[in-house]
Amino acid sequence: MIIHSSGFEGLAGLKPVAEAVSLGGMAGQDFGVKLNKGSPIYLSMIKYNPPEDGEPIKVEGGVWQTPNKPIVLFIEGDGIGPEITRAAMSVIDKAVERAYKSSRQIKWMEAIVGEKAEKMAGNRFPQESVDLIQRYRVVLKGPLETPVGGGFRSLNVTIRLILDAYANIRPVKYMKGLESPLRNPEKVDLIIVRENTDDLYRGIEWRWDSPEAVKLRDFLRRELKVEIEDDAGIGVKPISKYKTQRVARMAIRYALQNGRRSVTIMHKGNIMKYTEGAFREWAYEVAVKEFRDKVVTEEEVSKGASQAGRLLINDRIADNMFQQIITRTESYDVILAPNLDGDYISDAAGALIGNIGVLGGANVGDTGGMFEAVHGTAPKYAGKNVANPTGIIRGGELMLRFMGWTEAANLIDKAINEAVNQRKVTQDLARFMNVQALGTKEFAQALTQIMDTL
Repeated sequence: MIIHSSGFEGLAGLKPVAEAVSLGGMAGQDFGVKLNKGSPIYLSMIKYNPPEDGEPIKVEGGVWQTPNKPIVLFIEGDGIGPEITRAAMSVIDKAVERAYKSSRQIKWMEAIVGEKAEKMAGNRFPQESVDLIQRYRVVLKGPLETPVGGGFRSLNVTIRLILDAYANIRPVKYMKGLESPLRNPEKVDLIIVRENTDDLYRGIEWRWDSPEAVKLRDFLRRELKVEIEDDAGIGVKPISKYKTQRVARMAIRYALQNGRRSVTIMHKGNIMKYTEGAFREWAYEVAVKEFRDKVVTEEEVSKGASQAGRLLINDRIADNMFQQIITRTESYDVILAPNLDGDYISDAAGALIGNIGVLGGANVGDTGGMFEAVHGTAPKYAGKNVANPTGIIRGGELMLRFMGWTEAANLIDKAINEAVNQRKVTQDLARFMNVQALGTKEFAQALTQIMDTL
């Protein structure tokens, strides 16, 4: 019998909150289970012990109710994940302490997922961890690897489904010192809100020579008089009114709560009239029906209405949107997009600041959220203390904003900008600045020290 426990090295005051008891052996030993000879056996149960003095965050209808000592889950992740996640937690804790003294404190609790779970329990996502995420609903997540090959579903997608996290929110803001391709990168200050559950990403498609494709082509010809070539693969692009309007509501609410200037609806409705065109119409409908006294449309302004004190709602064709964020960057603020367009524009916006690795993001819904960096696991840098933790720290900053702990979030933002200004950076930025690079831990320590001066 092997007993594994999840320790919390490097973060003062944290105690193990989970342990896994695994019975490990080889088939042929008498465990009462018949398997092929040489197959590993895992009979595992992970037991979680929540912090006694913490309380869950309640998220109902998109409204967050955060206690003074909220229980927040964290997933270390794979590759560089454990290093950057621990670094981010130390920075978040410092910001909370600095902003609120001892009156508020995050009670961290590890959810064991990914490679660590596989080693402990023989399963990358044990049911106990699924249940834990369903219970507590708020997660700071390090990057997770999806192994190449069949049989492994993306853990990131699975967690989004558990939380019904229908909106992907990615702030993109230039930091002085980054090597941007733009002449005036300081104008980049965007929030991309991407619908997360609909559109082509639902994966409803068939290979050109599959029986399903043959049946569908035949149906379209016979019933709808639509001709599709026999060598064409077929995909379906569903855009739902319900899903569109809930993400539009989220984007507008976020813009209002965070003092943003405008929400631009990105779409290709001139071509895809009944999918992306409908996305545009349904988003406008939410704006004018549910937020009438707080918003004004661009069309209304063109007819003489005043924008003073109100959120501007407008729209742009998708291909023009890409041009606009380069040539008229300062004219855009929050961009609301369907799933596919949102995927494209969020990475394009990230390229404008010169380093997508410093970006954080959130996947949120009406009952919870997952906060993370937007980059991957970078396994070749794992354990080397060289990875830049800024992305997941930014994810934590975004989490604090949803929690309503704005003062702590602002401290993190100021500390990151000041660190870059002081040229205290990790190796990915140090090489452009011609300065000595800080390690992952040392960069986090620099941020906490800077907070003491703010």
